[in-house]
Amino acid sequence: MASPLFASRLAALRKILRRKNIPAFLVTDLINIRYLTGFTGSSGFLFITETANCFVTDFRYREQSEHEVTGWDILIEKGNRIDTIRNLCRKSGTKAIGFEDSASYSLYRQLSKCGLSLIPTEQFVERMRTIKTSAEIDLIQKAVTRAEAALRDVKPYIREGARERDIAARLSERLRRRGCQHIPFDIIVASGHQSALPHAKPTDKKLAKGDLVIIDWGGEAQGYCSDMTRTFLIRGPHTGRQKELYRIALEANRKAISSVAPGIRSVQRDRAARSFIRDSGYGEYFGHGTGHGVGLQVHELPRISWNKSMPIRENMVFTIEPGIYVPGLGGVRIEDMVVVRAAQPQVLTSLSKQLEIIP
Repeated sequence: MASPLFASRLAALRKILRRKNIPAFLVTDLINIRYLTGFTGSSGFLFITETANCFVTDFRYREQSEHEVTGWDILIEKGNRIDTIRNLCRKSGTKAIGFEDSASYSLYRQLSKCGLSLIPTEQFVERMRTIKTSAEIDLIQKAVTRAEAALRDVKPYIREGARERDIAARLSERLRRRGCQHIPFDIIVASGHQSALPHAKPTDKKLAKGDLVIIDWGGEAQGYCSDMTRTFLIRGPHTGRQKELYRIALEANRKAISSVAPGIRSVQRDRAARSFIRDSGYGEYFGHGTGHGVGLQVHELPRISWNKSMPIRENMVFTIEPGIYVPGLGGVRIEDMVVVRAAQPQVLTSLSKQLEIIP
């Protein structure tokens, strides 16, 4: 018997399939498979009709799937995956099947040769994943807590003369010691001129006096992710303009968070931060979105951006991360995680956002 949670998710997906007139649906994205079944392995797919729901994997995951996947017919494939899908379609009496937009072209091409009518779909499960349960939010909060604790562990090593690469390595090690099974994304430690690169990779550069230092990192708890950024300033000769960048980015962060409410569209959340940065004279130096959803993936729906418009709904979880990046001067990014609530947004991150000047 499936758990009530996974049973309700399958029922919700079937409702979407009925509304879209899709008789059968193929789920190949591993994150979506985990969301629908709880399976954490690296190979498998789901075949879903109105009356059948089959989880297919290979011999390596036979015992694991029996432990993790309940309420689904489990099939251990012994031959070609395309033949398996074709046989499932034949047994269910369907000649049409929907596929995810993340499916490979190779899969599409091979299925098209089987005489099946292929129906493209767009983010059915990904949109379901945007609304978090209280249990999911608790796990995301745990991932936040682990990440914040790891940064506190590493703070004594963030000082003049430390190498970006070494700080990132220490932070990764502390995340694992704090309980993270994996690191959700490559940690960013960027100082001085490097901090003007939004997705800079840690290098052998040593932190120097007067450097702005961006640290972007995240934790994990039972597959759920966190993502946050803080910016520091190494004590020494620095310009008033560096502090101005920080002040503007912080105020943009606060304005975007205060604007979060159910029913507002994501583009309006972006506008709250972007317009303030633009009016402060730095619009050309803020070129990425203001935020993104976080859950089983560190980057998922909704996208909080000037070119994306999605309704914001209660219990969505996403980042707010405006940044300003000035070549030759450096960059500032301040990233928090928020939950959409009816009354006011719940901020999951708790680390101070005041500019910290490191001696």
